[in-house]
Amino acid sequence: MSGRPLNTPPEAGDGSAAAWAFNHLLTAQHDALQPLCPRPVTHSLVMPPEPALPDSGASPARDSPRALLRHLGNTGDRADRLTHTEHLPARPGRTAAWPEELRAEVVAAFGAAGIELPWEHQARTAAAALRGESVVVATGTASGKSLAYLAPVCSALLDGSAAPNGRGTTALYLAPTKALAADQRRAVRQLTGPLGHAVRPATYDGDTPAEARRWARDHANLLLTNPDMLHRSLLPGHRGWSSFLRALRYVVIDECHVYRGVFGSHVAQVLRRLRRVCAHYGAQPVFLLASATVADPGASGARLTGVELTEVTEDTSPRGELVFALWEPPLTEPSEPAGGTGTADGADGAAGADRPLGENGAPVRRSAAAETAELLTDLAVQGVRTVAFVRSRRGAELVSVIAQDRLAAVDRSLSGRVAAYRGGYLPEERRALERALHSGALLGLAATSALELGVDIAGLDAVLLAGYPGTRASLWQQAGRAGRRRQGALAVLIARDDPLDTYLVHHPEALFRQPVEATVLDPGNPYVLAPHLCAAAAELPLTEADLTLFDPAAAGLLPKLEARGLLRSRGSGWYWTRRERPAALVDIRGQGGDPVQVVEADTGRLLGTVDAAAAHSAVHEGAVHLHQGRSYVVRELDLNESVALVDEGNPPWTTWARDVTRISVLDSGTEIPWGAARLCLGDVEVTHQVVSYLRRRILTGEVLGETRLDLPPRTLRTRAVWWTVTEDQLDAARITPAILAGALHAAEHASIGMLPLFATCDRWDIGGVSTALHPDTLLPTVFVHDGHPGGAGFAERAFHTARSWLTATRDAIAACECDSGCPSCVQSPKCGNGNEPLHKRGAVRLLTELLRQADPPANAPAPGTDPPSPPQ
Repeated sequence: MSGRPLNTPPEAGDGSAAAWAFNHLLTAQHDALQPLCPRPVTHSLVMPPEPALPDSGASPARDSPRALLRHLGNTGDRADRLTHTEHLPARPGRTAAWPEELRAEVVAAFGAAGIELPWEHQARTAAAALRGESVVVATGTASGKSLAYLAPVCSALLDGSAAPNGRGTTALYLAPTKALAADQRRAVRQLTGPLGHAVRPATYDGDTPAEARRWARDHANLLLTNPDMLHRSLLPGHRGWSSFLRALRYVVIDECHVYRGVFGSHVAQVLRRLRRVCAHYGAQPVFLLASATVADPGASGARLTGVELTEVTEDTSPRGELVFALWEPPLTEPSEPAGGTGTADGADGAAGADRPLGENGAPVRRSAAAETAELLTDLAVQGVRTVAFVRSRRGAELVSVIAQDRLAAVDRSLSGRVAAYRGGYLPEERRALERALHSGALLGLAATSALELGVDIAGLDAVLLAGYPGTRASLWQQAGRAGRRRQGALAVLIARDDPLDTYLVHHPEALFRQPVEATVLDPGNPYVLAPHLCAAAAELPLTEADLTLFDPAAAGLLPKLEARGLLRSRGSGWYWTRRERPAALVDIRGQGGDPVQVVEADTGRLLGTVDAAAAHSAVHEGAVHLHQGRSYVVRELDLNESVALVDEGNPPWTTWARDVTRISVLDSGTEIPWGAARLCLGDVEVTHQVVSYLRRRILTGEVLGETRLDLPPRTLRTRAVWWTVTEDQLDAARITPAILAGALHAAEHASIGMLPLFATCDRWDIGGVSTALHPDTLLPTVFVHDGHPGGAGFAERAFHTARSWLTATRDAIAACECDSGCPSCVQSPKCGNGNEPLHKRGAVRLLTELLRQADPPANAPAPGTDPPSPPQ
């Protein structure tokens, strides 16, 4: 281990040793919190007998996902890695007639594309939209939602083509990613070819050249863009878009479940600004929302748009069978001890003294990246078209590199048919990969969630998920990328060495018997609302009548904005007072500033970008950065210039940043007693600093060493849930002062790891701190906080589900078969204190005592309710 060990107490707020904090702040990158390693599940869902396959000359694996899974599971020593198999059978579809109001030319164009009749849910959606109703269509992946909203849109655009300027009606399509907007443009052009120039689609994003932007503004009647461009360009420059906005009939919001948390709250305010500007030009557009995975779609869509919506939720499209497998990589095989890595000894090490070990001698499982790459290789060799979804950009690169190396050993011609796809690539690189995927030139792709969101990847046979994607909504979105042409499909979730992943592959009911998560967003968050009030005032002076559109809290914020010199009251309105555009000061994705450019030091070549919020942990000095299958090592990170200089290299390790966190209570807004304990929800200030990084062996994850870093701290004001315990409770739980800090620390790691099952969050959306004596509470305290300014609603969800959340946390730790904590239990590779101290048994006793007299908070979900089935 290089650098000073991180298990010495940092200075706390009052300087006392008792107040030092054990922390886990998760920001900007995937982490691997850890609480569980339950007993193996030995049963699987019994599938119906497999029908005989037609003699078509095709590979049996391509025709039968079950045959493909058998092949994967029976290869080598993999038989015991499959923990559960779920079978979703095929179903027929139901058609209906097109609405009479739909233009005959549109019906004919659809017929020319082979679409004679719509599915019932498509017809209901189109009919409601043609009546002027705002609609949300929430049906499964590949159920034809695009056609459902394109039918009324194309009909309206055809009506508007008779206007003198040919643009009497316009429509706006909003996608969360550029790739999805580009994909929709291709689909619209193919579908509406027989309509000639009546439908003129154009993409408008950060990659669009200036001349194409001018054409879109002056001539396009279907604009495909994203909320970022709407916020930064269209609305601030609305006068240049007046003819488009005046004729705006429909606003399509695709993949609306993505708009959650702080990002969703920002988008909700952007949409309210859009409605206000449209009203200024005399337009009241109809909103059409679509998602395959959204809970309570009508209410969620109404919170997002501010308008009432008609729900269409019954999926009447046909579907091929889906075989969904849960897969757990094995413990790493015995090997020669590596430098800087300890080995077990004595009784604990007798079974495998030469096995690679993690921190503090804990056993480690084979990495999900290595396991996914191996499965991707097997599938590519058989000609099975596959996408592997990986949690991080670095992980996607790593999977593609390993798969390419393995394929080259089998057949050199195959190695070039697997690639990585992630954010941060240059626009031309992304477009080339998308074309290769659509054409079939690529057999396999290791991708981040950029390809999760509705991009039509025709002909995929299998999807691999390298780790739980954070929410059940994303799980079903990613699994639904295969089988999009109604053929059978295979999806495999490969568990990371992580508490939540381990829990899920041994508790399949948590995935397959639970609904998707509720969408959490708060448009009234003052950190969100205030800058959008400023942006709205710059677009058009704010009036009293406007305030109810944004949020009831708007009236209370205006005097504060005026006192800060941002707005000025004149007559009946408020005006923006500064020269700069306020929209340019608001990052709706919460990425924390300008992206950091990754530049090759010797050539000056721009390789790509990294989000500002991720820079400290992703491109710190010494970090291994992967790009297009090549490894680079960061020579220098210049935060002032937002540049990371890198040198090409090929180290046999990856790097993981470690951080420390301090937290102070600003306002304890809500407190309830839990017996003698207290459960609280309020405002906190979090100070976070990346202090070191670990070097881990690529395939096994074993720790090779640690290096300290000198990076500035970051401060965050946000919302948190926290709980305290008394001395009597500690005595009842047999928690002595010697193990108190470790018990709290282990409970904190575990509770953070389990929260994504109860709130619509990924683990990088939340963080935590535990302390044996916090200066603000004067008691042992565990905090879990939102990772976004002002909060994102996750801590509030944790507060209202605290009994269920902490019960699951306790049960998960107790079920782990390890003795003192492991990466599948309470250890975390992101822990700034080197996973010291941790006391697994103490955490179980502490949580048991905490929950013994705990009363559920008001408005908590009723226990024992029978949840609906997962999305079909």
